[in-house]
Amino acid sequence: MTTIRVHLPGDAADRSYDILCGSGVVSAIGPLLHAAGVCRAVVVADAAVAASHGKSVAASTAAAGVDVHMLTIPAGESSKSIRVLGELWDDLARLAVDRGTHVVAVGGGVVGDLAGFAAATFARGLPVWHVPTTLVAQVDSAIGGKTGINLAGGKNLVGCFWQPRGVVADIDTLGTLPEREFKSGLAEVVKYGVILDPEFFTWLEDHAASLLARQGPELAYAVERSAALKAGVVEHDERETSGLRAALNYGHTFAHAYETATGYGTLLHGEAVAIGMGRAARLAAALGRIESEVVGRQDRLLARLELPISPAGLGPLESDRLIGIMGRDKKTTGGRLRFVLPTRIGHVELVDGVDKALVHQVLEAP
Repeated sequence: MTTIRVHLPGDAADRSYDILCGSGVVSAIGPLLHAAGVCRAVVVADAAVAASHGKSVAASTAAAGVDVHMLTIPAGESSKSIRVLGELWDDLARLAVDRGTHVVAVGGGVVGDLAGFAAATFARGLPVWHVPTTLVAQVDSAIGGKTGINLAGGKNLVGCFWQPRGVVADIDTLGTLPEREFKSGLAEVVKYGVILDPEFFTWLEDHAASLLARQGPELAYAVERSAALKAGVVEHDERETSGLRAALNYGHTFAHAYETATGYGTLLHGEAVAIGMGRAARLAAALGRIESEVVGRQDRLLARLELPISPAGLGPLESDRLIGIMGRDKKTTGGRLRFVLPTRIGHVELVDGVDKALVHQVLEAP
């Protein structure tokens, strides 16, 4: 087991927390809750894992002497909605949940974002723990306290920062992921190499086949390194005020537009991110910020991991509509498009005021 500490600075130090990564660590959640003095917990599980991982988390919690109830939400991106959020609030009210009750989110990024937002807002704030069971959640969404739901006008437009009390990332849970979901998560892993760690990017190039085969040591290292990189960014820019944390959104401005335009759930999040990174790299090349070889190197790694690198196959998507969606992105200021773009493998910058004509060109390219 590896423990990664998320150190939150200044007056936030008492909210610092640990990420536990390893094989079989899901059973640690009960003792962790007990050690934190928790008497009552509500497990909120994705329907796809409620009978397996959700049940294991509830059993560990009960065995630790904590009174536990379990709620299930439908699987899929469509659950990040006002309707499902309202149903979850109603369920918490029905259970007479009070501020001493802890919420434990079990599943992927959808349940983490939704349950985290419900916890942040119900009774003006309940403590939340994350037990991520997908690769995307283990390396990204369960870490850092971002919560939210989607609107018809865009993804994650309503939400707040609400740091968890702890994260338990059990590598064994990744063995139950459908192939498409597992590959989707690899896009976020590649992202960390592009934005922060060129040596990690090279390691991914050397171990792509092992990762696709879900080989234990390589998969564990990929999760641990990605989680550590994410933790380091969150420590220095918890609420995206300095611009450092914006780097984590590499490819996401394009990705969220594709997800919104095609209908939530058509693309898995990681698939959209892979396409978005491809578009972002091409935009950076068009601006003269990187050489074409950087684009090609990223494309080759994504292709080796069997991820999409182009929006081809998504059907007709008007660039005007995609740019309109991008205009509602949270990084946009004063109607000016802003993108996270690479200058080399291992470094990106937030670029303001990109010419829309150039964005049209990139969106319409093969």
